[in-house]
Parts: sequence; C-alpha cells; structure tokens
Amino acid sequence: MASLNPGGIGEFLKEQRRNAQLSLRQLADAAGVSNPYLSQIERGLRKPSAEILQQLAKALRISAETLYVRAGILEPEREGEGETPAGAAVRHAILVDPSINERQKHALLQIYDSFRKENEHQDHADAGDSSGREPS
Repeated sequence: MASLNPGGIGEFLKEQRRNAQLSLRQLADAAGVSNPYLSQIERGLRKPSAEILQQLAKALRISAETLYVRAGILEPEREGEGETPAGAAVRHAILVDPSINERQKHALLQIYDSFRKENEHQDHADAGDSSGREPS
C-alpha cells in the first residue's frame, strides 16, 4: 500500500514520539488508540481524524493545533495574520465536536475563514474612509 503523505503527519508523530522517549505501544495506550492503527498513521497509511490527533497531542504533551496544521486540517498562521484567542477557540470547538464528521468540519472551517477574510477587508476599507459615515 502506498503512503498517503510521505513526510507528513506520520513522520512528525514518529519524531515527536521518539523525542518523548515513548514506544509505539506506550503512545498508543496513552492516546487510547490501537497499536496497529498508530503504526499505520506513522507509516502514512492512515489519515487520523481531528479527534485522534487531539488524543495524540494530549499524550505527547504538544499542541493539538500543531498536529492539525501538519495534517492539513488547519492552515498555518501567516506572518502578520495572528489569530485571536476567540478565533482559535472557534476552530478548536469545530475540530473536536463529535457530532459532525470530518467533511463537515472542513466545510465549517472554510466558511469561517471566508467570513474572517471578508470582515478583515471591510475593516480595512472602513479604516480608509475618513468621512465617518456608515458604508453603503
């Protein structure tokens, strides 16, 4: 079976596990996932869900957002576009909600990002309007 993403989330998890001096079995037990499943993730044969990534992050004592970015679930922060704590909380809530599936989570995050960009552009336009009037 071919790797889904060589050098991606699996390699990163393996590196983090080794840095934490944990065996595959120890991390699997700590994260509440099966040993074979974790092995498949590390080898790039399986793509973990946001929930699994959160469990792994907690077991590794690293940021879940770091894993979300590595897995392609979240976009990395760009220079000068720091996210507010409220924005990070919204993203986190979407990603860990067990009542919606991965496709729905991705769609919600895309909509959320588009609203933020739209409002950011409107804020810049409003700042350039020194008339003090409401935009039409």
